[in-house]
Amino acid sequence: MRKILFIIDKLELKYFEFNKLVTNFWIIKGFLDRGAEVYITTIPNLSLKEDVAYTKCYETFVSEDNIFYKNIQIEKEIDSFDLVMFRPDPPVDIDYINATYIFDFVTKPQVINSPRAIRDFNEKLHSVYFKDLMSENIVTASLEEIEQFLSIHKEIVLKPLNRCFGSGVMYLYEGDPNTRTIINTMTNNETTLVMVQKFIKGVKNGDKRVLTLGDKVLRYSVKKLPTGDDFKFNTHNDNFITNAELSNEEISAFTGVAKKLNSMGISMAGLDVIDGKIIEVNVTSPCYFIKEINNLYNIHLEDEICDFLLTDSLLSL
Repeated sequence: MRKILFIIDKLELKYFEFNKLVTNFWIIKGFLDRGAEVYITTIPNLSLKEDVAYTKCYETFVSEDNIFYKNIQIEKEIDSFDLVMFRPDPPVDIDYINATYIFDFVTKPQVINSPRAIRDFNEKLHSVYFKDLMSENIVTASLEEIEQFLSIHKEIVLKPLNRCFGSGVMYLYEGDPNTRTIINTMTNNETTLVMVQKFIKGVKNGDKRVLTLGDKVLRYSVKKLPTGDDFKFNTHNDNFITNAELSNEEISAFTGVAKKLNSMGISMAGLDVIDGKIIEVNVTSPCYFIKEINNLYNIHLEDEICDFLLTDSLLSL
């Protein structure tokens, strides 16, 4: 019997049952339905004793088509698992980084995504690996450089490098009376690097979540729509999510991204795309919008994901 460990977010553990908005719900249930033993834990429950990595974890189970966990904490060697799904949410702070170090001492199980790869990959900054598929951008803490970039492109977006869900993202237009205040706030008075991108007007029509799985791009996608009071998607609600099946041209364009990421140890990623341009590459705990895709396309996306994780040469069981 396959033994699988999920490292999830503390908030997700608190609201574990019935949380069908969360990608982990569907993958965990898919594994349990296939007869696997699935355990969950959080970053504070990881430990290292000498050079052996351990976790205190909880066993999960299915009941009446929902998932639950037994409120009995069990300590296990991480090497006793066949597969580890490393999916804590950002921010990638010092606690997150320290958790990735624990996995430098894990030798047996396949870990997805690779904690070392996540540690080495910034979701905003390293999107530049795919600069031919991005809009114009710079990464800088310089007020002068950002103002020059703004004068060229007229409308820009500034993003913190270590936050998620659109948190802290700011829009600026040329002539905005708050320009210097916003830049100085974002860069902590020119001491903190930020991603600066040319504003893509198509954002008003939403951004696509392009999903990668190993070397391939999934055909099924969703478009995340901005809320009425914002230029970006910030509410995980069915009213702001529509279907967005990818064309053959889009799949071809983003397959190279999937292959590059997979070669780095990032088997599962979510590309945020506006008008064919990548604005971000989500690798920490990418949301696959499984509930929404299943409803929109009348499929079971979790089956394809679980089959890939268990049979497509990722596990030698």
